[in-house]
Amino acid sequence: MTEHELDLYWEKFLRETGRDPEDRCAGDLTFEAKGFAGDEMVSLVLNGQKTAFFSSFATFQIDGEPLPISGELYTVLDRNGDPACVIEITDVHVIPFNDVTWGMAQKEGEDENLEQWRLKKQENLEDEGAILGFEFTPDIKLVFQVFRVVYR
Repeated sequence: MTEHELDLYWEKFLRETGRDPEDRCAGDLTFEAKGFAGDEMVSLVLNGQKTAFFSSFATFQIDGEPLPISGELYTVLDRNGDPACVIEITDVHVIPFNDVTWGMAQKEGEDENLEQWRLKKQENLEDEGAILGFEFTPDIKLVFQVFRVVYR
C-alpha cells in the first residue's frame, strides 16, 4: 500500500468515527512474534485476544524515540502492509522484565503461561539486543503498552 493510500485510510477513519480532523497517526505498527505470522497477530488484535504489547526500553533510547503516551493512535498493518485497524494506546508503563505479572503478559494474547512468555520474550530481547547493541538482564526495562481497537 502506498503512503497516499494509507493517508486515505486515515482520513476515512477520522471521518467515520467523527474524530477531530487534526488528529494525527503516531505511526504504523506491524505485530511480529516467533511462531506467529503477521496476519495471525492481527487476528489476535481484531478478536480482542491481544490488547497489549511489550517493547524494550533500550530500543527507544537507542533510536532516540520518545516513549508512547496514552491517547496516541496507530494504524496496525497486516503482513502485506495494508491497514487492518486503528488502535489507541490507553496505558503505558515502564517495568523491569522480572516484575511482569501473568496478568500483564496474558494481555499480549500469545502464551499459555508466564514461564512460556518469559522464555519467548527473553529470546526475542536477546536477538534484538544482539542487533541493536544492548544486553538482556532479568531487570531489563520494558515498555508495556495497553491499547484498544477504535476502528476496523
